[in-house]
Amino acid sequence: MSTVRLGIYEKALKHTDDWDSFFVQVRDGGFMFMDISVDESPERMARLDWTPAQAREFRAAADRQGVQIGGMCLSCHRKVGPGSADPKVRQEADDIFRKAIDLCHEAGIPVVQVAGYYAYYEDSDDGQRARYVESLRRAASYAAQAGVMLGIENVDGNDVTSITKGLAICDEIHSQWLTMYPDIGNLAEQQLDTTAELKAGEGRMLAIHVKDVLPGQPRRIPMGTGVTDFAAAFKELKRQDWSGRMMLEMWNDDAPNSSEISSQAREKVAGWLGDAGITVASRQD
Repeated sequence: MSTVRLGIYEKALKHTDDWDSFFVQVRDGGFMFMDISVDESPERMARLDWTPAQAREFRAAADRQGVQIGGMCLSCHRKVGPGSADPKVRQEADDIFRKAIDLCHEAGIPVVQVAGYYAYYEDSDDGQRARYVESLRRAASYAAQAGVMLGIENVDGNDVTSITKGLAICDEIHSQWLTMYPDIGNLAEQQLDTTAELKAGEGRMLAIHVKDVLPGQPRRIPMGTGVTDFAAAFKELKRQDWSGRMMLEMWNDDAPNSSEISSQAREKVAGWLGDAGITVASRQD
């Protein structure tokens, strides 16, 4: 039976420095897990330097509130490109991978979501993809030692824009610790065939991002108001009998009612999944 657990992105909820209070928002919104963000901001990148004790306390707060940590969204590689032409930047990107994997190991986070950007802020060159692949190859080797999965996210822009492109990289690296963490919204933003792309990823998708988009606008589109073909996506996942974690990716920018917005989006997604015949696990299950 195809069954999913719904989770929420950290940035969808109101920020607080108290993790217990934060996880209460996750729990009270009806979500079973949260994905933590390590983005380009200095504040979130500083998490890569947490001590083991800080990492374990983060996990303990989640445990106290009955919330799982689904994964880490490691989007700071958009700023520090693994495919950069600058060897110093590539070394920093490698260091970020290692620190992220170490943090996940200490905090009991099972998945690092790898952004599919080669070197976002640099002009494209013929070697970017190859340098990205080699950085990711090193990261996959380190992740295997730590017992942490890596999942490539198809992104906006011009690099790993599809599940198909991500799978080609996975095949090159050929590690059991590297697979896909697809973003259904980004497929729509790229105007790709959602069904065909998800079919290509069958058996190789460890979790899925759900969001709504418009062409050229991959963020901050309220759920159900954009062009993401949820019906087709969920129909294909049902055909695959796919089960796993599905994270709602939202940016509510600390809106006073961010918890309500997130909960309403969860109810919409749960309804669409139900229409496709996919069971949504509840907190009582």
